[in-house]
Amino acid sequence: MISADGLSVSYGPVTAVRDVDLEVRGGEVLAVLGRNGAGKTTTMKALAGLLPVSAGRITHGGVDVTEMAAEERVRRGIVLVPEGRGVFADLTVRENLVMGAYHRRRSARALGDDIERVTERFPRLTERIDQRAGSLSGGEQQMLAIARGMMAEPSVLMIDEPSLGLAPVIVDHLYEFLGGLAATGITLVIVEQYVHVALGIADRAYVLDKGEVALEGSAAALRASPELIDTYLANETVPT
Repeated sequence: MISADGLSVSYGPVTAVRDVDLEVRGGEVLAVLGRNGAGKTTTMKALAGLLPVSAGRITHGGVDVTEMAAEERVRRGIVLVPEGRGVFADLTVRENLVMGAYHRRRSARALGDDIERVTERFPRLTERIDQRAGSLSGGEQQMLAIARGMMAEPSVLMIDEPSLGLAPVIVDHLYEFLGGLAATGITLVIVEQYVHVALGIADRAYVLDKGEVALEGSAAALRASPELIDTYLANETVPT
């Protein structure tokens, strides 16, 4: 599906991600875990084409996309739901969803059909379809950000810190939804600090530490690994 080989990303003289090998397989849920500042967001932005790489190679479906612009990667189906949601606060829910399909050149009728199809999974968004996005709750904005990403018809949907700033009960509802989404066969990459919720729906996981891959393996194996918490995530909190 999508892979990084020897991926390195720098901010000026500072190397934020160093020699990362990462593979996302079609139809799986992959969790990317690590402390704040471990390089998770930088890695996702590089895969999405939002940051240039200083070394390494990124491929999607066997095609080298390392130098491909972000908008071309979206057309190929590589879609990132950014940390902090990034909804357009002054636009309505409907207008935000239309923005998610900007590259597909759909007719108004076809866009309407797409919006109806996507919002079937988000009843709260259907109820608020003509409401300004900035007036939604944090959980509703996160749902809108994911729905907007789905409007692009992704082959791989990367979601960066979906639980950020949300109450525990909302996190539970969000991950219940993501589990249902995964059951449809869409490929998901979920970037999280909260290890237990992410591993609860993931098939495999990578743990980043100081910009490098520290651990990788099946979600079941990592859930059973004391090293995961004690060494790499000891300072992270878990929503309760």
